[in-house]
Amino acid sequence: QVQLAESGGGLAQAGGSLRLSCAASGRTFSSYAMGWFRQAPGRERGLVAAITGSGAITAYSDSVKGRFTVSRDNSKNTLYLQMNSLKPEDTAIYYCAADRDFIVVRTGTPTYWGQGTQVTVSS
Repeated sequence: QVQLAESGGGLAQAGGSLRLSCAASGRTFSSYAMGWFRQAPGRERGLVAAITGSGAITAYSDSVKGRFTVSRDNSKNTLYLQMNSLKPEDTAIYYCAADRDFIVVRTGTPTYWGQGTQVTVSS
């Protein structure tokens, strides 16, 4: 069982930055691939970024590539999402998620989910 808790959301201006964190419970954090997802009002939840357990491999949606960076600190059981050059269309609830299988994270069906944190970007 993995419990996930996101933090770091809030209000930012267009062009600004925010850093999201996701704290995970358990002693086997490095065994889990992790992902960040987001859901805007009226839209389906979609993958933002994914990272393997070791952190060696990452993947991004085209809409955030070059602006967002996913990383993890396995010694702290924490996942991060650095968001730069924010746009109003980045406004959404952001969720972190975990699964032992990186492909499962990338395809959007990981087993464990956090409760989400709101990110609002004003123009």
